[in-house]
Amino acid sequence: MILNGTGELIDAHEYPATTEELIEAYGERRLELQNGTETVAEVLERLDTETFESPEEARFAVYSAVSQKAIGRVGYSDRDPTPLGSPHAPTPLSF
Repeated sequence: MILNGTGELIDAHEYPATTEELIEAYGERRLELQNGTETVAEVLERLDTETFESPEEARFAVYSAVSQKAIGRVGYSDRDPTPLGSPHAPTPLSF
């Protein structure tokens, strides 16, 4: 995810700040994601009304609320084994 300068604006914002205040101030800013873009407003509108006490809390809210456009390959993980019965499991190969 590329914040396109939005991270610095969030850091410089005066806190505490609400979700609505951040949307009003930076809602039109575009975030570049792996598979497209979203505005800060689109991202933060997925959250309930919150009050952020610090820039770190606001950044984490943005990071956690982005859509699947931020995921390179949906359903893919090279860290966990595929669960039994998963439709994403590889075809068994017999030698």
